[in-house]
Amino acid sequence: MLVEPGERSTDTDLERERLAGVLSRPNQTLIVAETDDQLVGYVAVLGGHYRRNRHSAHIVIGVLAAFAGEGIGGSLLDEASSWSKGVGIHRLELTVMAHNDRAIRLYERKGFVREGTRRHALLVNGAWVDELHMAKLLPAS
Repeated sequence: MLVEPGERSTDTDLERERLAGVLSRPNQTLIVAETDDQLVGYVAVLGGHYRRNRHSAHIVIGVLAAFAGEGIGGSLLDEASSWSKGVGIHRLELTVMAHNDRAIRLYERKGFVREGTRRHALLVNGAWVDELHMAKLLPAS
């Protein structure tokens, strides 16, 4: 994940405002996964703001480590793809740290392909980390 501990505000009102902003656009949504009333994962679909890129959306996904390997990430990606297709999004894209083999395998199983590498895109624990760009084209309705 991009954000390190202590970098994200935990102010409830600010978070509520941010989420309302995401949900206010017709090409953006947030889908969550819950187990026993506990939030265990989410996927945000963040569509482009302009006519030329409204058909394209960036995916941000997270699943709690304790729930990894249970199919939650795959289900969230399926839901994101289905929702996106329904609102006319044609292209989904995401980034992933190049060493995150488990996530890359999941994304490839779900139809994402590698489009490029950003060398030394992130600095994690004092080490440079490459980031892969991946995308998936959705068929027309």
